[in-house]
Amino acid sequence: MKMQKSPWYKNPYWLGGIALGVVVIALVLFLALRGGEDKKPDISDQPNIEEPTPAPTPEPEPTPEPEPEPDPEPAPTQGSYTEGEQTDGVWNLVLVNPWNPLPEGFSVDIEPLDNTRGVDKRCYPQLQKMMDDCRAQGYSPYICSSYRTWDMQQENFDRQISAFKNQGYGDEEARRLAAKEVAVPGTSEHQLGLAVDIIDTNNWNLDESQESMPTQQWLMANSWRYGFILRYPNGTTDITGIIYEPWHYRYVGCQVAKEIYERGITLEEYLGRTAH
Repeated sequence: MKMQKSPWYKNPYWLGGIALGVVVIALVLFLALRGGEDKKPDISDQPNIEEPTPAPTPEPEPTPEPEPEPDPEPAPTQGSYTEGEQTDGVWNLVLVNPWNPLPEGFSVDIEPLDNTRGVDKRCYPQLQKMMDDCRAQGYSPYICSSYRTWDMQQENFDRQISAFKNQGYGDEEARRLAAKEVAVPGTSEHQLGLAVDIIDTNNWNLDESQESMPTQQWLMANSWRYGFILRYPNGTTDITGIIYEPWHYRYVGCQVAKEIYERGITLEEYLGRTAH
């Protein structure tokens, strides 16, 4: 009896081969897909791209500070009085000169310096301190004249008139010249009790030679600190009516003395009393 041959698709070996082939193809596809996902680009394969260096930000230039404007020069202080008015309301600023005599009925309390000299007791402490400090610096100040009564001033004035007469001047001219060196009675600051004549004991001459003496140099530079001024500076005779006296100091108070010294003016200019 002849055996009938089975069709190929019923052969188990053939079916197994097909199944194995499908598995292999699926595995290959899976690995291919997986490999594509896992592969990362190699950085070394990329071209080097240099980022541009940012330009430095320029530092802002400092704004120059404006130059401070100088303080304006202060105008002369005239206190509570006006030009032409006698300043007898302020004891340390009473103006006495050839055009402004002592106030009527003027009197003053004098503090003695020794048996023959004295000053207004209100300026005495500052005068004493100035003299003490001057001596402490090694100088030799000496007060040769201070407060004068009317009679004392008259005596000094008459003596100066006689000196000019002895030089050959007539009465009127001798009196005119004397009035420039010694105040007419009633117009002398010495009668106020606020003025002192101070010399260096190494020079007893009351003339311009006092200017170069060490004592006077110290007083001229420092008297304002104690409220005193050099009352008759050089070149101010037309304003003060008195010749240059580098020995005559007048008390006006510390604040006023400081301004007069710093501005290089006279008491008349400070008070606005230059008209005469």
